[in-house]
Amino acid sequence: MDISNLNFEQIDPQLIWDTFIIGWGTNLIFALLIFLVGKMVVKGIVKIATKLLEKAKMEAMLINFITAIVNALLLLFVVIAALSQLGIDTTSLVALVGAAGIAIGLALKDSLQNFASGVMLIVFKTFQVGHFVEAAGVMGTIESIGIFSTQMRTGDNKTIIIPNGNLYKDTIINYSAKPTRRVDMVFGIGYDDDIALAKSILIQLLEADERVLKDPEPVVNIAQLGASSIDFNVRPWVKSSDYWPVLWDMNEKVKQAFDAANIGIPYPQMDVHLHTNNPTITSKELKDKL
Repeated sequence: MDISNLNFEQIDPQLIWDTFIIGWGTNLIFALLIFLVGKMVVKGIVKIATKLLEKAKMEAMLINFITAIVNALLLLFVVIAALSQLGIDTTSLVALVGAAGIAIGLALKDSLQNFASGVMLIVFKTFQVGHFVEAAGVMGTIESIGIFSTQMRTGDNKTIIIPNGNLYKDTIINYSAKPTRRVDMVFGIGYDDDIALAKSILIQLLEADERVLKDPEPVVNIAQLGASSIDFNVRPWVKSSDYWPVLWDMNEKVKQAFDAANIGIPYPQMDVHLHTNNPTITSKELKDKL
């Protein structure tokens, strides 16, 4: 519209008032109302969602992350609705936001994979802080579970930070998930030793250890007749926290008890037989030959 030839004296003030001031003013007021009311509604929805997630006993970090995303998305819809009330074409804005979302998703593909894996780890409680686990090629105690990575402390006090994507796609062995564990040990004795005595000693050692559980009952039996030893399977049940102390103590106690009872624990040996036609060979000559 060419306004250079307009005669402003001929413009009806009532038209300006009705068309521009009242029309735009009304739209502006309704847009503000949509934004303010929408903001209050979003706040209420986020509050209800937070209570529901807390009732489901979800991790606080995950609750904060999910509610922040929900809050941002709902506020975006409110802003678009308010702009539409002003007569602004929001189609291009929606398309721009969608394109930006796709671009960001492609750029952060690995991060999104770690995020998704972190959500799965937290929701399904694969492990918890303080659990001793083996995963992604390392063993250690879980110190923290984040949205994108998990922090683990090894036995020699090293901190390892593992991306959640690597954790979730690998086999996870949780040694602390169950309250009790079975300690699997094998002890060998010589073929000339007393089997009944050896078995009696092993049973007495288990019964004397208060950390060994009575139920399930520990098992002591002959596993196999090996090439150079008779092997006993010794399998007591203990609390998960007592696994390593019982294993180490039993190894020491069995060795001491077998020594006291003159029961040998076979180990690999090699006999060397030297044949010579000269019975008067000297020690020096023998050394030279060897």
